[in-house]
Amino acid sequence: MKSAVKSSKVNRAWLNDHVNDTYVKLAKKEGYRARAAYKLQEIDESLHLIKPGQCVVDLGSTPGAWSQYVRRKLSPKSATGGGAAAGELNGRIIALDILPMEPIEGVVFIQGDIREDAVLTELTQHLDGQAVDLVISDMAPNLSGIASADAARVEHLVELALEFAQEHLKPEGALVAKVFHGGSYDTLFKRFQETFVTVKRLKPKASRDRSSETFLVGLVLKNV
Repeated sequence: MKSAVKSSKVNRAWLNDHVNDTYVKLAKKEGYRARAAYKLQEIDESLHLIKPGQCVVDLGSTPGAWSQYVRRKLSPKSATGGGAAAGELNGRIIALDILPMEPIEGVVFIQGDIREDAVLTELTQHLDGQAVDLVISDMAPNLSGIASADAARVEHLVELALEFAQEHLKPEGALVAKVFHGGSYDTLFKRFQETFVTVKRLKPKASRDRSSETFLVGLVLKNV
């Protein structure tokens, strides 16, 4: 009983924080599906990653806020007011998630598990031989609370994003991936250093203070 009461208090506290969150309010005002759009915006404005004409792959895309932001950046003339960008798309966006995602104009969406070969094959077929300018990965596993198991799940998903990037990025391309401070962080940072000429570690202001998430950005592939 005490556990149930505590859980209820925690849920109410989270809901109160969420409703009053600056970025939640801003996302609602600007038409983004989630506050996560502002994490990508901060990263992009810091490193100038997204430009019209690019091919971008969004891994772990649902509910679609990152794809919305990219859509806006690839349609600068028509995107005058937030997440609901429309009009002519100068570039390509291919999004993938295990969960369903409401359609976004011009965005190709694949529902499937990136850990399955058939899903990766479908993603590759949609590229039709085109090299990718940017891979963005907001993928995260369902956490069990068991530190070692959760670290392994996180590491595996980021490794899949790295492998995809190595195979499909242009030599001067970039990968943005969400990671978590913990058992796998140092290993993943080292893998980024082995894969990219430059590696940046960023904790956007839009990322909640209590969250252990951070973002690794790899720029320019090595050994290509």
